[in-house]
Amino acid sequence: QVQLVESGGRLVQTGDSVRLSCAHYGPTFNMYHMGWFRQPPGKGREFVAAITWNGDNTAYSDSVKGRFTVSRDNAMKMLYLQMNSLKFEDTAVYYCAEDWAGDGTSWHPHNEMQYDFWGPGTQVTVSS
Repeated sequence: QVQLVESGGRLVQTGDSVRLSCAHYGPTFNMYHMGWFRQPPGKGREFVAAITWNGDNTAYSDSVKGRFTVSRDNAMKMLYLQMNSLKFEDTAVYYCAEDWAGDGTSWHPHNEMQYDFWGPGTQVTVSS
């Protein structure tokens, strides 16, 4: 059984940086596309960033493009989200998720329904 666990969330100030990590427990991490989503207070969950199983392609929401960087280490079974120039509106619970790449379907990183497993989330709070 696959399990994902996020870490790294904390209280920061506007303009600070934070790196989130997501650990994959279980086999075949390198057969999953990975994504980051977030849920701001009182709002629905939204796409943040994603990376293909081999790291060759990434995708970002317009709101984080140029500030956030998604990466992965398949040997360590880890996913990362480097968040720079944080803004108040980045405050949210951040979730990592994985989408099985072995079925040959097209990559749709923004689509929540594509993802098979989710972590419990980690809180990032940006004070203004």
